[in-house]
Amino acid sequence: MSEEIKQEQVKTRYSDEELEEFRVIIVEMLQNAKAEYNTLRAAITRSSSNDIEDTSPSFKTVEDDGANQLSKEEASQLANRQYKFIQNLEAALVRIENKSYGICRVTGKLIPKERLRLVPHATLTVEAKEMMSKGK
Repeated sequence: MSEEIKQEQVKTRYSDEELEEFRVIIVEMLQNAKAEYNTLRAAITRSSSNDIEDTSPSFKTVEDDGANQLSKEEASQLANRQYKFIQNLEAALVRIENKSYGICRVTGKLIPKERLRLVPHATLTVEAKEMMSKGK
C-alpha cells in the first residue's frame, strides 16, 4: 500500500490545499460541461431559429424528418444528462466550501484522490458503491 493511501486512511478530511486542487479541477470541468450543455441546447432549438435552413429548399422527405427528430431526442437526452452532471459538479463545490468534500457518504472514509481526480463529483468510495449494488 502506498504511503499516500495510508495517510488518507488516517485523515478524516482533505486539507485546504488539497480541497483547492480539487476545486480547480471541478471549476474547469464545470466550464466545459456548461459549454457542452449550451451547444446541445442550441442544437435542440436550432430548427426554430433564423438559420440557413430557412432558405433551403423545402422538399424534405419523411426520412429526413425522422432522422432530424431522432437527433433532437438524442440531443435532449444528452442535454439532460449534462445538466445533471453540472448539478453534481456544483454540489461538489458546495462540499468543498463546507470542507466535507471527498468523504464517503456511506462509510465516512476518505475517497481516494485517484478516484476523485477521475470522478470529482463522487460521493462514495468504490467499496461503498459495491456494497450498495450487492444490496439491490
